[in-house]
Amino acid sequence: MPVKKTTETKSNKKTVAKKPVAKKTVAKKTVAKKKPKLKVVATTNKSKIAPYKAKKKEKYMSAAMKRHFTAVLVNWKEHLFDEMQKTFDHLKTKGETYADPIDRASQEEEFAFELRTRDRERKLINKISISLDKIKNDDYGWCDSCGDEIGIKRLEARPTATHCIDCKTLDEIKEKQLNG
Repeated sequence: MPVKKTTETKSNKKTVAKKPVAKKTVAKKTVAKKKPKLKVVATTNKSKIAPYKAKKKEKYMSAAMKRHFTAVLVNWKEHLFDEMQKTFDHLKTKGETYADPIDRASQEEEFAFELRTRDRERKLINKISISLDKIKNDDYGWCDSCGDEIGIKRLEARPTATHCIDCKTLDEIKEKQLNG
């Protein structure tokens, strides 16, 4: 802690002088940089691939971005296929009939719920396939309505997005006015 000295001057004013304190220096560690690959991180249920970080002055939907989103979509599609197979196996193994009508009704309700879920996932797999085709045709990442960029953050949140946030908002407002 610095020590303070007080001195009086001819005009009866006190001044405070501080002793200089030496600063500590810390040596910086150098880390060798490696080429960035697709990092596998537990980020969401549908994808274990880290979000894409665009480089400075990188062109929108560059080859690296396309590779990233292809990997995300393929990984998501494989996950959905695995879930469908689990449901199929579950329905096959638990397909026993119960004598009690309440147990039978519970089982049928459980199966109906699983089948509804798998039907939604089947539709999602179709959207993923369409998105993969768009990547091959260089149409991925562009709004179907206005032709503007959808945006990396929106595509990370919903890789099958076909509209930019502005067009999607307008569609939702119109839908709400018509139905609500």
